[in-house]
Amino acid sequence: MDISLIIKVAGIGLLISVLNMLLEKTDRKDWASFTTLAGVIIVLSMVLGEIGNLFNAVKTMFQLY
Repeated sequence: MDISLIIKVAGIGLLISVLNMLLEKTDRKDWASFTTLAGVIIVLSMVLGEIGNLFNAVKTMFQLY
């Protein structure tokens, strides 16, 4: 894992928070909830790939096949 994943997650979080604030000020709270949910799903899918790589590395390290 390198620093790029952390920067991507931070960028997505920043973008989603700005969109959330704009949508709530225009009284579109339902769309603000959807954008927050979409941001969480995107970040979760990015992180799940890295967690899978971590489990594979642990299996290889301890020779658990």
